[in-house]
Parts: sequence; C-alpha cells; structure tokens
Amino acid sequence: MTDAAPYWSDLERFRFGDGPETADTLLALVLSGDKTATCWSVREGQLTVIGKRMVACDSQDRPRAVLETVSLEITPFDQVTEAFAAKEGEDNKTLASWRSEHQAYFERNGGFDPAMPLWCETFSLITEIAIP
Repeated sequence: MTDAAPYWSDLERFRFGDGPETADTLLALVLSGDKTATCWSVREGQLTVIGKRMVACDSQDRPRAVLETVSLEITPFDQVTEAFAAKEGEDNKTLASWRSEHQAYFERNGGFDPAMPLWCETFSLITEIAIP
C-alpha cells in the first residue's frame, strides 16, 4: 500500500530568480525566515492572488516549501519602500541594495524603467518540505 500524495503535490511550482544559484540563495532566505516578499514585472502577468498557495522549488526543481500569498499590490519600481525591500531579505536589506540588484535583474530579463510597475507580494512560509 502506498501513501497518499502530500497535500501540496498538485500545487503550482516555481523557482525564485533567474538562474540556479539565485534560486537556491533566495530559497535559503525563505527557509531561514529572512525573505517574506518578492516582486516581478507587471508585464509577466499576475502570477498569484491573496490566499494562493504554491510550492517553491530549488535549482534542481525539488519541492522545498509551500508559500501562501498574504498581500499583493502593484507598485512602481521607484516607489518601492524600505520596508518592502527589507522583507525581500536580500543583500543587506536596504532599499539602495534592493534597487541596485533588482535593476540589474530587470535589465537581464526584459528591460528596466525606474517607473515600471511591479507586482509586490508578501507571503508566509506554510511548510518546509524535506528533501527525500
């Protein structure tokens, strides 16, 4: 007799960032509790809604965490706050470092404009998924 699939097995899956190293680095921040927010360009579409749960995967596409969207709003890049930058948990958690790193990310991934609208999401870690 086999065990039933875990409750998260049918949830949508994703990886943070735009490469394997970034995916693992950002996932580690989520698992440590330092990262509770993320953002993406509005041109990518609305990828979540409040209350939606998704599975964050590592660079090898292994499920590692179930996250739930807590808040979601559109904010222009140049109006992102220090508080939101700190929730992203990256680098030294300052707005200056957030802007520098995210500008480089957006330039690599479709273009950057200081007024570009972003989906800004905060999420909660529901479950850490152990690697088998």
